[in-house]
Amino acid sequence: MSEPHTVFVEPAEAGVRLRVKAVPGASRDAIAGVLGDRLKIRVSAPPEGGRANDAIRRVLAKAFGVPRSEVELDSGATSRDKAFVIVGDPADLASRAASLT
Repeated sequence: MSEPHTVFVEPAEAGVRLRVKAVPGASRDAIAGVLGDRLKIRVSAPPEGGRANDAIRRVLAKAFGVPRSEVELDSGATSRDKAFVIVGDPADLASRAASLT
């Protein structure tokens, strides 16, 4: 899981942990590639009231093909640098992460 294109993924107890760079207030919701050791995700939602975090959860759930309930904010609730845990088979999720970039 330490290949250059998946540096944002690490094993977690229940699945994988993704390091994310959030860009709220964008024109549309999209995964914008890798920025350093983080997956850059643009969302149109503003950061107020956790709306951007919810939008990122939706983007990740759709990209990984899992229910939103399987995507949990792990750290960085008020920061642009965040971590999300996606629950599931780590090998399968890591493979899906590699296809995102």
